[in-house]
Amino acid sequence: MSIAKNAVMMVFGLFVTIPLILAEPPVATDSTEPNKATHMFELVKVTKIWDKGEHNAFTGLARFPDTWYCAFREAQTHVCRDGTDNGNIRVLKSSDGVEWTSVALFSWDGGDLRDAQLSITPDNQLMVNASVAFYPVSEKTPRRSLTWLSADGKEFTGPHACETGIDTWRWSVAWHNQYGYSIGYSGKDMGGCLYRTQDGITWEIVKDDLFPFGTDKFYNEASILFDDDGTMLVLLRGDPHDALFGRSRSPYTEWVWEPLDKRIGGPRLHQLPDKRIIAVVRLYEPARTALCMPNLKDGTLDEIMVLPSGGDTSYAGTVWHDGKLWISYYSSHEGKSAIYLAVVAPRHAGLRRSRDGETATGGKGEQGKR
Repeated sequence: MSIAKNAVMMVFGLFVTIPLILAEPPVATDSTEPNKATHMFELVKVTKIWDKGEHNAFTGLARFPDTWYCAFREAQTHVCRDGTDNGNIRVLKSSDGVEWTSVALFSWDGGDLRDAQLSITPDNQLMVNASVAFYPVSEKTPRRSLTWLSADGKEFTGPHACETGIDTWRWSVAWHNQYGYSIGYSGKDMGGCLYRTQDGITWEIVKDDLFPFGTDKFYNEASILFDDDGTMLVLLRGDPHDALFGRSRSPYTEWVWEPLDKRIGGPRLHQLPDKRIIAVVRLYEPARTALCMPNLKDGTLDEIMVLPSGGDTSYAGTVWHDGKLWISYYSSHEGKSAIYLAVVAPRHAGLRRSRDGETATGGKGEQGKR
């Protein structure tokens, strides 16, 4: 039995004895008092920034160095498994978050590019990572994980396709202590695998058989965040299972997984300047893009705000900038699946005054500390 599986059994059996990483997650004091966390933010504005494709989805967001970048998949449909609709990755830029122009369009002949993510490398390059899938599915042409790199936000090198990325989907990337970390799933990594890189090109395995139930349950998309002490925090999607919250200290080979109470999609963790952790996710019944707060004391993912959304939606990118949380996401609530940019402001005065540490997760997270 793997270390991760042993950890899960310990979590389920001794749930209340495990020390919490999240500091004092807010909970309602009784059934009639609203959760105070629901009043953390107010929606400042939301803008549709792109709808030129028939299906625009799966976003990443970054500021590099003082310009906004948003990457996403552009295709005809959400997914087409007969190979007749292969998506491209488009990268937009904006100086003000209002007017956007296209700076790059990546394609793969015969392949479907999916789920663009953005991060900034330690040597100050903008990195796009994504996966190319081949339909109909064939063992001869397995999925590959890819990256593109740019020193100026205009010209990109790549796609870079490390051999370790064959037959796996490395999803989001978080940088910490000169390394970028990503969790791969599907194909050879049905049980999950933690990878790391120093340059965004060559990747190595840190921990395989990562997911707590092996291949018995399908866990997949994972958002990574690093706490101040270097602890790696992971919000893991189950499909159709409820989410898990994982934690590990360096060298990130021993894991504790804790169950949450909601099924999610497209997770994005973000640590605010006051150290509270927010998750932007897809919630279901009805489908919507929501801000939630992990509450490990009660094993819940508390919904605190819903963005204008519905139908086919979510897959957010986040940046803390100028005292506000900027969130890219996609949604089909207005008909066509389009890309939106929301700005939410904290109601707490201390958070409003926090204007430093602009990163994709407000700490050492998906975009990396700048």
